[in-house]
Amino acid sequence: MDTKKIEAAVKMIIEAVGEDENREGLQETPERIAKMYEEIFSGLGQTAEEHLAKSFEIVDNNLVVEKDIFFHSMCEHHFLPFYGKVHIAYVPNGRVAGLSKLARTVEVYAKKPQIQERLTVEIADALMTYLGAQGALVWVEAEHMCMNMRGVRKPGTETVTTAARGILATDKDLKNEAYRMMNR
Repeated sequence: MDTKKIEAAVKMIIEAVGEDENREGLQETPERIAKMYEEIFSGLGQTAEEHLAKSFEIVDNNLVVEKDIFFHSMCEHHFLPFYGKVHIAYVPNGRVAGLSKLARTVEVYAKKPQIQERLTVEIADALMTYLGAQGALVWVEAEHMCMNMRGVRKPGTETVTTAARGILATDKDLKNEAYRMMNR
């Protein structure tokens, strides 16, 4: 990441909105924003492969659900945050991921300029590709600051997206069971 370019761009924005970049409160803002972008966009070019590679053998392949994984991301259209919860269900194929690895999977895909629809799909696809799950179901519910602060200005509006893969896309009873577990 080119922090010097980010700093220069922020200085231009400060000037363009009619502020004085040398005003005391703004003097270090370009550096702070560059440092923040390094953190919140740390998922760029990353996948969940390293996180989901560490798995544990199991005897049966019962449904696994992890709920309420908090995330925040940046809308790629307005560079404003969106945040909420991810619920993951998957059917193992002889191996399960450590629970923290599911949260890290969410984090990897959330930490880049993103849209909620793609985030949902990337998490589901990662479970299938890197964990080798028989099926995956991902439910994401989020509030978007671009809906709250600008344009339509509707705070509290929640967007829900889902992605189903493998057996959780084809077995309606199993899919319904996963949804029930997610909504408890």
